Amino acid sequence: MSVKLSAVEETLFIPLWCRAHASIKYPSLFYDPKAVELVKTIDYDFSVIDARLDPVILLASIARARQCDAVLKKYLAEHPRASVVDLGAGLDTSFYRNDNGLLEWYDLDLPDVVAIRTQVLPEMVRVHSIAKSLLDMSWCDDLVNIEEGVFVIAGAVLGYFSEGDLKTFFSSLADSLPGVQMVFTAYSLAEVSLINRSLQRVGMTSVAMKWALEDANDLTRWDDRISVVDEFSFFRGITCDPAWGEETVRQIRAIDGHKRMRIVNVRL
Repeated sequence: MSVKLSAVEETLFIPLWCRAHASIKYPSLFYDPKAVELVKTIDYDFSVIDARLDPVILLASIARARQCDAVLKKYLAEHPRASVVDLGAGLDTSFYRNDNGLLEWYDLDLPDVVAIRTQVLPEMVRVHSIAKSLLDMSWCDDLVNIEEGVFVIAGAVLGYFSEGDLKTFFSSLADSLPGVQMVFTAYSLAEVSLINRSLQRVGMTSVAMKWALEDANDLTRWDDRISVVDEFSFFRGITCDPAWGEETVRQIRAIDGHKRMRIVNVRL
């Protein structure tokens, strides 16, 4: 199928391509057959991403998905019937990697994205789509079974919002869903600059990340209901493969050493 999206929305193709590409090239590191299927289904020119995307960004995207899956699985082990919300879902395939047969899953994104998503990833009995901005907190009213626990996956989407918007978002989330847990990625200011250059290299010149976070504990000053459950580097527990190339491995170790890319798990 052919797709047409805005510049910001079009960034959803980068993590999709990364998951599909890694599933073929590094299946022992990460395997996502649904992503491979989607890349074959969608009529989009992935060759630009393939040719220009920095291999470090590719591997970081895979590390992020793998680490977020691990945090979610740990939560589901204690709350198997929880409602899981994937914010800025795009063409994410997390449900297919994490479904335990009991959870309720919600994919939230802007209407144009949801219209495409539901064509290639149709809703199911326990999989629902919400066509709203994550800043439109009415999406919280669309959830069922919240008494069984709520877990939110935000991936990298928060980085595209201003700090002011995010402060309001976190406080509103604590108001609407007290006790909710969330996992998301945080980037240092230096890393945000590098990511924006990578976006420009793949032709996405009118979109940029806005928000940087140097230390997750800074969030607790936004609202005293925010508590940090965990914060760790993207590549924690992931062994660098020499096949990635010496320069790529060097950069990844520098990223971890300087905490430029981190996974953050919070409770509100």
